[in-house]
Amino acid sequence: MFKSIRAASSIAQRVSLAVRQPIHHQQKRFLNIHEYLSVKLLREYGINAPKGEVATTPQEAYAIAKSLGTDDLVIKAQVLAGGRGKGTFDNGYKGGVKTFNTPEQAKELAENMLGHKLITKQTGAEGKPCNAVYICERKYARNEYYFAILLDRKSAGPVIVASSQGGVDIESVAAQNPEAIVTMPIDVKVGLPKEKALELAQKLGFTPKGQEQAAETFMGLYKLFNERDATQVEINPLSESSDNQVLCMDAKLNFDDNASFKQKDIFALRDFTQEDNREIAAAKYNLNYIGLDGNIGCLVNGAGLAMATMDIIQLHGGKPANFLDVGGAATPEAVKAAFEIITADPHVSSAFVNIFGGIMRCDVIAEGIIAAAKDLDLKIPLVVRLRGTKVDEAKQLIKESGLRIFAVEDLDTAAQKAVKFSNIITLAREANVDVKFA
Repeated sequence: MFKSIRAASSIAQRVSLAVRQPIHHQQKRFLNIHEYLSVKLLREYGINAPKGEVATTPQEAYAIAKSLGTDDLVIKAQVLAGGRGKGTFDNGYKGGVKTFNTPEQAKELAENMLGHKLITKQTGAEGKPCNAVYICERKYARNEYYFAILLDRKSAGPVIVASSQGGVDIESVAAQNPEAIVTMPIDVKVGLPKEKALELAQKLGFTPKGQEQAAETFMGLYKLFNERDATQVEINPLSESSDNQVLCMDAKLNFDDNASFKQKDIFALRDFTQEDNREIAAAKYNLNYIGLDGNIGCLVNGAGLAMATMDIIQLHGGKPANFLDVGGAATPEAVKAAFEIITADPHVSSAFVNIFGGIMRCDVIAEGIIAAAKDLDLKIPLVVRLRGTKVDEAKQLIKESGLRIFAVEDLDTAAQKAVKFSNIITLAREANVDVKFA
Protein backbone atom coordinates (compact mmCIF):
# COMPACT_ATOMS: atom_id res chain seq x y z
CA MET A 1 0.00 0.00 0.00
CA PHE A 2 2.76 2.42 0.87
CA LYS A 3 5.86 3.10 -1.16
CA SER A 4 8.96 4.66 0.27
CA ILE A 5 10.49 5.97 -2.90
CA ARG A 6 14.04 6.41 -3.95
CA ALA A 7 12.52 8.52 -6.70
CA ALA A 8 10.67 10.59 -4.13
CA SER A 9 12.89 13.48 -4.98
CA SER A 10 10.93 13.90 -8.21
CA ILE A 11 7.67 14.16 -6.30
CA ALA A 12 9.23 16.46 -3.76
CA GLN A 13 10.46 18.62 -6.61
CA ARG A 14 6.94 18.83 -7.94
CA VAL A 15 5.84 19.98 -4.51
CA SER A 16 8.65 22.52 -4.62
CA LEU A 17 7.80 23.71 -8.11
CA ALA A 18 4.19 24.22 -7.12
CA VAL A 19 5.01 26.32 -4.09
CA ARG A 20 8.58 27.47 -3.82
CA GLN A 21 9.65 28.88 -7.18
CA PRO A 22 9.91 32.66 -7.47
CA ILE A 23 6.43 33.96 -7.93
CA HIS A 24 7.39 36.60 -10.47
CA HIS A 25 8.73 33.87 -12.75
CA GLN A 26 5.91 31.45 -12.31
CA GLN A 27 2.81 31.07 -14.45
CA LYS A 28 -0.35 31.17 -12.36
CA ARG A 29 -2.45 28.04 -12.73
CA PHE A 30 -3.77 28.17 -9.19
CA LEU A 31 -4.97 30.53 -6.49
CA ASN A 32 -2.63 30.97 -3.54
CA ILE A 33 -4.10 32.40 -0.32
CA HIS A 34 -2.54 33.83 2.82
CA GLU A 35 -1.65 31.65 5.79
CA TYR A 36 -4.28 33.14 8.12
CA LEU A 37 -7.00 32.41 5.54
CA SER A 38 -5.69 28.86 5.09
CA VAL A 39 -5.83 28.31 8.86
CA LYS A 40 -9.39 29.63 8.96
CA LEU A 41 -10.36 27.17 6.23
CA LEU A 42 -8.68 24.32 8.11
CA ARG A 43 -10.76 25.10 11.19
CA GLU A 44 -13.95 24.95 9.09
CA TYR A 45 -13.04 21.33 8.40
CA GLY A 46 -12.42 20.54 12.07
CA ILE A 47 -8.63 20.55 11.68
CA ASN A 48 -6.62 21.69 14.69
CA ALA A 49 -4.28 24.71 14.48
CA PRO A 50 -2.84 27.13 17.05
CA LYS A 51 -5.19 29.98 18.03
CA GLY A 52 -4.52 33.24 16.24
CA GLU A 53 -5.94 36.31 14.52
CA VAL A 54 -4.88 38.69 11.77
CA ALA A 55 -4.00 42.36 12.31
CA THR A 56 -3.68 45.16 9.77
CA THR A 57 -2.55 47.87 12.22
CA PRO A 58 -0.08 47.91 15.14
CA GLN A 59 -2.94 48.67 17.53
CA GLU A 60 -4.87 45.61 16.32
CA ALA A 61 -1.71 43.54 16.86
CA TYR A 62 -1.52 44.82 20.44
CA ALA A 63 -5.19 43.95 21.10
CA ILE A 64 -4.90 40.44 19.59
CA ALA A 65 -1.75 39.62 21.57
CA LYS A 66 -3.53 40.73 24.74
CA SER A 67 -6.66 38.68 23.98
CA LEU A 68 -4.88 35.37 23.28
CA GLY A 69 -4.14 34.93 26.99
CA THR A 70 -0.59 33.66 26.69
CA ASP A 71 2.87 35.19 26.73
CA ASP A 72 4.25 32.67 24.23
CA LEU A 73 3.38 34.15 20.85
CA VAL A 74 4.47 34.36 17.22
CA ILE A 75 3.96 37.12 14.66
CA LYS A 76 4.12 36.27 10.94
CA ALA A 77 4.19 38.69 8.01
CA GLN A 78 1.41 37.76 5.60
CA VAL A 79 3.23 37.71 2.28
CA LEU A 80 2.69 35.09 -0.42
CA ALA A 81 6.25 33.82 -0.59
CA GLY A 82 8.43 31.29 1.16
CA GLY A 83 11.46 32.13 3.26
CA ARG A 84 9.67 34.82 5.30
CA GLY A 85 11.64 34.10 8.45
CA LYS A 86 14.95 34.84 6.70
CA GLY A 87 13.61 37.76 4.66
CA THR A 88 14.42 41.45 5.02
CA PHE A 89 11.99 44.38 4.84
CA ASP A 90 12.67 47.42 2.67
CA ASN A 91 13.19 49.46 5.85
CA GLY A 92 16.11 47.22 6.82
CA TYR A 93 14.23 45.20 9.45
CA LYS A 94 15.22 41.53 9.32
CA GLY A 95 12.85 38.59 9.66
CA GLY A 96 9.19 38.20 8.76
CA VAL A 97 8.51 35.64 11.52
CA LYS A 98 9.28 36.54 15.14
CA THR A 99 8.53 35.16 18.60
CA PHE A 100 7.55 37.57 21.37
CA ASN A 101 5.96 37.75 24.83
CA THR A 102 4.02 40.97 25.39
CA PRO A 103 1.33 43.04 23.60
CA GLU A 104 3.76 45.96 23.53
CA GLN A 105 6.24 43.84 21.59
CA ALA A 106 3.46 42.84 19.20
CA LYS A 107 2.76 46.49 18.46
CA GLU A 108 6.44 47.27 17.91
CA LEU A 109 6.98 44.26 15.65
CA ALA A 110 3.87 45.10 13.61
CA GLU A 111 5.12 48.67 13.13
CA ASN A 112 8.32 47.28 11.61
CA MET A 113 6.44 44.96 9.21
CA LEU A 114 3.17 46.58 8.15
CA GLY A 115 3.28 48.85 5.14
CA HIS A 116 6.73 47.63 4.11
CA LYS A 117 7.86 45.22 1.40
CA LEU A 118 9.39 41.92 2.46
CA ILE A 119 12.19 40.62 0.27
CA THR A 120 12.81 36.86 0.38
CA LYS A 121 14.51 34.29 -1.85
CA GLN A 122 11.19 33.90 -3.67
CA THR A 123 9.97 37.48 -4.13
CA GLY A 124 12.77 38.89 -6.25
CA ALA A 125 14.55 42.12 -5.42
CA GLU A 126 11.36 44.18 -5.53
CA GLY A 127 9.79 42.28 -2.62
CA LYS A 128 6.10 41.96 -1.78
CA PRO A 129 3.97 44.25 0.38
CA CYS A 130 3.10 43.22 3.92
CA ASN A 131 -0.44 44.49 4.55
CA ALA A 132 -1.26 42.15 7.43
CA VAL A 133 0.39 40.16 10.20
CA TYR A 134 -0.83 36.93 11.76
CA ILE A 135 -0.46 36.63 15.53
CA CYS A 136 -0.86 33.20 17.04
CA GLU A 137 0.09 30.97 19.95
CA ARG A 138 3.55 29.50 19.97
CA LYS A 139 3.31 25.74 20.39
CA TYR A 140 6.16 23.40 21.28
CA ALA A 141 6.27 20.19 19.29
CA ARG A 142 7.37 16.78 20.48
CA ASN A 143 7.68 15.70 16.85
CA GLU A 144 7.35 17.51 13.52
CA TYR A 145 6.12 15.93 10.30
CA TYR A 146 5.57 16.92 6.67
CA PHE A 147 2.22 16.28 5.00
CA ALA A 148 0.96 17.28 1.57
CA ILE A 149 -1.70 16.28 -0.91
CA LEU A 150 -1.05 17.20 -4.52
CA LEU A 151 -2.13 16.19 -7.98
CA ASP A 152 0.27 13.68 -9.50
CA ARG A 153 0.41 13.16 -13.25
CA LYS A 154 1.92 9.67 -12.97
CA SER A 155 -0.85 8.27 -10.79
CA ALA A 156 -3.49 10.42 -12.56
CA GLY A 157 -4.95 11.66 -9.31
CA PRO A 158 -4.20 12.95 -5.84
CA VAL A 159 -1.22 11.59 -3.95
CA ILE A 160 -0.19 12.04 -0.34
CA VAL A 161 3.47 12.92 0.18
CA ALA A 162 4.52 12.67 3.83
CA SER A 163 7.61 12.43 5.96
CA SER A 164 8.62 12.02 9.59
CA GLN A 165 11.11 14.84 8.96
CA GLY A 166 9.01 17.99 8.98
CA GLY A 167 9.79 21.64 9.54
CA VAL A 168 12.45 21.67 6.80
CA ASP A 169 12.36 21.86 3.00
CA ILE A 170 10.92 18.60 1.74
CA GLU A 171 13.16 18.71 -1.35
CA SER A 172 16.20 18.68 0.94
CA VAL A 173 14.85 15.62 2.74
CA ALA A 174 14.16 13.88 -0.58
CA ALA A 175 17.67 14.63 -1.83
CA GLN A 176 19.51 13.62 1.34
CA ASN A 177 17.29 10.85 2.71
CA PRO A 178 14.73 9.64 0.13
CA GLU A 179 13.79 6.71 2.38
CA ALA A 180 12.17 9.25 4.72
CA ILE A 181 9.56 10.14 2.08
CA VAL A 182 6.33 8.15 2.03
CA THR A 183 3.79 8.42 -0.79
CA MET A 184 0.28 7.09 -1.06
CA PRO A 185 -1.87 7.53 -4.19
CA ILE A 186 -5.56 8.12 -3.43
CA ASP A 187 -8.37 6.55 -5.44
CA VAL A 188 -10.81 9.42 -5.92
CA LYS A 189 -13.72 6.97 -6.09
CA VAL A 190 -12.89 5.66 -2.62
CA GLY A 191 -11.28 8.65 -0.92
CA LEU A 192 -9.10 8.25 2.15
CA PRO A 193 -10.51 5.50 4.41
CA LYS A 194 -9.87 5.56 8.16
CA GLU A 195 -7.75 2.43 8.10
CA LYS A 196 -5.37 3.89 5.50
CA ALA A 197 -5.14 7.14 7.42
CA LEU A 198 -4.30 5.24 10.62
CA GLU A 199 -1.70 3.17 8.79
CA LEU A 200 -0.09 6.37 7.54
CA ALA A 201 -0.03 7.82 11.07
CA GLN A 202 1.71 4.69 12.33
CA LYS A 203 4.14 4.68 9.41
CA LEU A 204 5.16 8.28 10.13
CA GLY A 205 5.79 7.57 13.80
CA PHE A 206 2.97 9.35 15.64
CA THR A 207 2.63 8.15 19.23
CA PRO A 208 -0.19 5.66 19.96
CA LYS A 209 -2.15 8.45 21.70
CA GLY A 210 -1.71 10.79 18.74
CA GLN A 211 -2.45 8.37 15.92
CA GLU A 212 -6.23 8.71 16.07
CA GLN A 213 -6.15 12.49 15.82
CA ALA A 214 -3.47 12.33 13.13
CA ALA A 215 -5.70 10.04 11.05
CA GLU A 216 -8.68 12.39 11.52
CA THR A 217 -6.45 15.29 10.43
CA PHE A 218 -5.37 13.44 7.27
CA MET A 219 -8.99 12.65 6.41
CA GLY A 220 -10.06 16.24 7.05
CA LEU A 221 -7.29 17.57 4.84
CA TYR A 222 -8.28 15.24 2.02
CA LYS A 223 -11.92 16.27 2.39
CA LEU A 224 -10.85 19.91 2.07
CA PHE A 225 -8.64 19.08 -0.93
CA ASN A 226 -11.48 17.28 -2.70
CA GLU A 227 -14.43 19.53 -1.88
CA ARG A 228 -12.60 22.80 -2.51
CA ASP A 229 -10.92 21.83 -5.81
CA ALA A 230 -7.44 22.27 -4.38
CA THR A 231 -4.35 21.56 -6.43
CA GLN A 232 -2.23 21.29 -3.30
CA VAL A 233 -2.57 21.18 0.47
CA GLU A 234 0.77 21.43 2.25
CA ILE A 235 1.26 21.33 6.03
CA ASN A 236 4.83 21.91 7.14
CA PRO A 237 5.26 21.28 9.95
CA LEU A 238 2.42 19.07 11.11
CA SER A 239 3.22 18.71 14.81
CA GLU A 240 2.40 16.43 17.71
CA SER A 241 2.65 18.35 20.97
CA SER A 242 3.76 17.03 24.34
CA ASP A 243 0.10 16.48 25.29
CA ASN A 244 -0.45 14.49 22.05
CA GLN A 245 -2.37 17.19 20.20
CA VAL A 246 -1.91 17.12 16.42
CA LEU A 247 -1.58 20.68 15.09
CA CYS A 248 -1.15 22.23 11.66
CA MET A 249 1.54 24.79 12.42
CA ASP A 250 1.70 26.26 8.91
CA ALA A 251 -0.54 25.77 5.89
CA LYS A 252 -0.17 26.47 2.17
CA LEU A 253 -3.26 25.90 0.07
CA ASN A 254 -3.58 26.26 -3.70
CA PHE A 255 -6.79 26.02 -5.70
CA ASP A 256 -7.52 25.23 -9.34
CA ASP A 257 -8.25 28.38 -11.37
CA ASN A 258 -10.63 26.35 -13.52
CA ALA A 259 -12.89 25.90 -10.47
CA SER A 260 -13.30 29.63 -9.83
CA PHE A 261 -16.92 29.55 -11.04
CA LYS A 262 -17.88 27.00 -8.36
CA GLN A 263 -15.55 28.11 -5.54
CA LYS A 264 -16.49 31.80 -5.53
CA ASP A 265 -16.01 32.22 -1.77
CA ILE A 266 -12.46 30.86 -2.03
CA PHE A 267 -11.52 32.98 -5.03
CA ALA A 268 -12.90 36.06 -3.29
CA LEU A 269 -9.89 35.67 -0.94
CA ARG A 270 -7.41 36.46 -3.73
CA ASP A 271 -4.95 39.22 -2.76
CA PHE A 272 -4.13 41.19 -5.91
CA THR A 273 -1.50 43.25 -4.09
CA GLN A 274 0.71 40.15 -4.04
CA GLU A 275 0.58 39.64 -7.81
CA ASP A 276 2.29 41.16 -10.81
CA ASN A 277 0.03 43.91 -12.20
CA ARG A 278 0.88 42.81 -15.74
CA GLU A 279 -0.32 39.26 -15.03
CA ILE A 280 -3.56 40.63 -13.57
CA ALA A 281 -4.13 42.73 -16.69
CA ALA A 282 -3.35 39.74 -18.95
CA ALA A 283 -5.87 37.56 -17.13
CA LYS A 284 -8.68 39.98 -18.03
CA TYR A 285 -8.13 39.13 -21.70
CA ASN A 286 -7.42 35.42 -21.12
CA LEU A 287 -3.77 35.91 -22.02
CA ASN A 288 -1.16 33.66 -20.46
CA TYR A 289 1.55 36.04 -19.30
CA ILE A 290 4.65 35.61 -17.14
CA GLY A 291 7.02 38.50 -16.54
CA LEU A 292 10.70 37.63 -16.89
CA ASP A 293 13.88 39.68 -16.49
CA GLY A 294 14.98 40.12 -20.12
CA ASN A 295 14.48 42.94 -22.62
CA ILE A 296 12.84 41.38 -25.71
CA GLY A 297 9.07 41.37 -25.51
CA CYS A 298 7.45 38.22 -26.95
CA LEU A 299 3.93 37.72 -28.30
CA VAL A 300 3.26 34.17 -29.49
CA ASN A 301 0.32 31.79 -29.89
CA GLY A 302 0.69 28.42 -28.22
CA ALA A 303 2.79 27.50 -25.20
CA GLY A 304 5.13 25.22 -27.17
CA LEU A 305 5.87 27.85 -29.81
CA ALA A 306 6.30 30.43 -27.05
CA MET A 307 8.93 28.29 -25.33
CA ALA A 308 10.70 27.66 -28.65
CA THR A 309 10.66 31.40 -29.38
CA MET A 310 12.22 32.17 -26.01
CA ASP A 311 14.86 29.50 -26.62
CA ILE A 312 15.87 30.85 -30.03
CA ILE A 313 16.09 34.39 -28.66
CA GLN A 314 18.52 33.15 -26.01
CA LEU A 315 20.39 31.12 -28.62
CA HIS A 316 21.20 34.37 -30.42
CA GLY A 317 22.31 36.14 -27.25
CA GLY A 318 19.08 37.85 -26.26
CA LYS A 319 16.91 37.55 -23.17
CA PRO A 320 13.11 37.32 -23.33
CA ALA A 321 11.23 39.84 -21.19
CA ASN A 322 8.16 37.68 -20.88
CA PHE A 323 6.23 34.58 -21.80
CA LEU A 324 3.00 35.65 -23.51
CA ASP A 325 0.66 33.17 -25.17
CA VAL A 326 -2.39 34.80 -26.82
CA GLY A 327 -4.03 31.42 -27.36
CA GLY A 328 -6.27 30.48 -30.26
CA ALA A 329 -9.23 32.80 -29.71
CA ALA A 330 -7.64 36.20 -29.21
CA THR A 331 -9.38 39.29 -30.62
CA PRO A 332 -7.64 42.39 -32.00
CA GLU A 333 -8.49 44.05 -28.68
CA ALA A 334 -6.71 41.28 -26.77
CA VAL A 335 -3.66 41.58 -29.03
CA LYS A 336 -3.59 45.33 -28.41
CA ALA A 337 -3.85 44.69 -24.66
CA ALA A 338 -0.93 42.26 -24.97
CA PHE A 339 1.19 45.01 -26.51
CA GLU A 340 0.19 47.42 -23.75
CA ILE A 341 1.41 44.90 -21.18
CA ILE A 342 4.66 44.21 -23.03
CA THR A 343 5.51 47.88 -23.58
CA ALA A 344 4.64 48.79 -20.00
CA ASP A 345 7.86 47.03 -19.01
CA PRO A 346 10.56 49.75 -19.11
CA HIS A 347 13.26 47.15 -19.78
CA VAL A 348 11.75 46.06 -23.11
CA SER A 349 13.87 47.33 -26.01
CA SER A 350 12.34 45.37 -28.90
CA ALA A 351 9.30 43.20 -29.53
CA PHE A 352 9.05 39.90 -31.39
CA VAL A 353 5.71 38.57 -32.65
CA ASN A 354 5.79 34.91 -33.73
CA ILE A 355 2.44 33.53 -34.87
CA PHE A 356 1.58 30.22 -36.49
CA GLY A 357 -1.97 30.64 -37.70
CA GLY A 358 -4.01 27.52 -37.14
CA ILE A 359 -7.02 28.28 -34.99
CA MET A 360 -5.60 31.79 -34.51
CA ARG A 361 -5.88 33.71 -37.79
CA CYS A 362 -2.89 35.81 -38.83
CA ASP A 363 -5.07 38.69 -40.06
CA VAL A 364 -6.62 39.05 -36.59
CA ILE A 365 -3.13 39.29 -35.10
CA ALA A 366 -2.15 41.81 -37.77
CA GLU A 367 -5.18 43.99 -36.96
CA GLY A 368 -4.22 43.98 -33.29
CA ILE A 369 -0.57 44.76 -34.07
CA ILE A 370 -1.51 47.70 -36.29
CA ALA A 371 -3.99 49.10 -33.74
CA ALA A 372 -1.40 48.79 -30.99
CA ALA A 373 1.35 50.42 -33.05
CA LYS A 374 -0.90 53.37 -33.88
CA ASP A 375 -2.65 53.88 -30.54
CA LEU A 376 0.35 53.21 -28.29
CA ASP A 377 2.81 55.14 -30.44
CA LEU A 378 5.37 52.34 -30.21
CA LYS A 379 8.93 53.61 -29.77
CA ILE A 380 10.61 50.21 -29.99
CA PRO A 381 11.36 48.10 -33.09
CA LEU A 382 8.76 45.47 -33.86
CA VAL A 383 9.71 42.22 -35.64
CA VAL A 384 6.81 40.10 -36.89
CA ARG A 385 6.82 36.55 -38.21
CA LEU A 386 3.45 35.27 -39.42
CA ARG A 387 2.76 31.84 -40.94
CA GLY A 388 -0.44 29.89 -41.57
CA THR A 389 -4.12 30.79 -41.83
CA LYS A 390 -4.86 34.12 -43.59
CA VAL A 391 -1.14 34.97 -43.70
CA ASP A 392 -1.37 36.74 -47.09
CA GLU A 393 -4.19 38.93 -45.85
CA ALA A 394 -2.15 39.71 -42.73
CA LYS A 395 0.90 40.72 -44.79
CA GLN A 396 -1.25 42.99 -46.93
CA LEU A 397 -2.73 44.68 -43.86
CA ILE A 398 0.75 45.34 -42.48
CA LYS A 399 1.97 46.63 -45.83
CA GLU A 400 -0.98 49.00 -46.25
CA SER A 401 -0.65 50.30 -42.69
CA GLY A 402 2.42 52.32 -43.63
CA LEU A 403 3.96 51.47 -40.26
CA ARG A 404 7.60 50.52 -39.79
CA ILE A 405 7.02 46.88 -38.90
CA PHE A 406 9.78 44.42 -39.79
CA ALA A 407 8.07 41.39 -41.34
CA VAL A 408 10.39 38.35 -41.57
CA GLU A 409 9.38 34.86 -42.71
CA ASP A 410 12.32 32.82 -41.39
CA LEU A 411 12.20 32.19 -37.63
CA ASP A 412 15.97 32.16 -37.16
CA THR A 413 16.43 35.41 -39.08
CA ALA A 414 13.54 37.06 -37.24
CA ALA A 415 15.01 36.14 -33.84
CA GLN A 416 18.43 37.47 -34.83
CA LYS A 417 16.87 40.75 -35.98
CA ALA A 418 14.91 41.14 -32.72
CA VAL A 419 18.10 40.60 -30.69
CA LYS A 420 20.13 43.05 -32.80
CA PHE A 421 17.45 45.74 -32.56
CA SER A 422 17.28 45.21 -28.81
CA ASN A 423 21.05 45.69 -28.52
CA ILE A 424 20.86 48.91 -30.53
CA ILE A 425 18.08 50.38 -28.39
CA THR A 426 19.81 49.32 -25.16
CA LEU A 427 23.05 51.00 -26.21
CA ALA A 428 21.17 54.11 -27.30
CA ARG A 429 19.37 54.34 -23.96
CA GLU A 430 22.63 53.99 -22.08
CA ALA A 431 24.15 56.79 -24.20
CA ASN A 432 21.04 58.99 -23.84
CA VAL A 433 20.49 58.91 -27.61
CA ASP A 434 16.95 58.93 -28.99
CA VAL A 435 16.53 56.25 -31.68
CA LYS A 436 13.23 55.97 -33.56
CA PHE A 437 11.99 53.06 -35.66
CA ALA A 438 8.66 54.58 -36.60
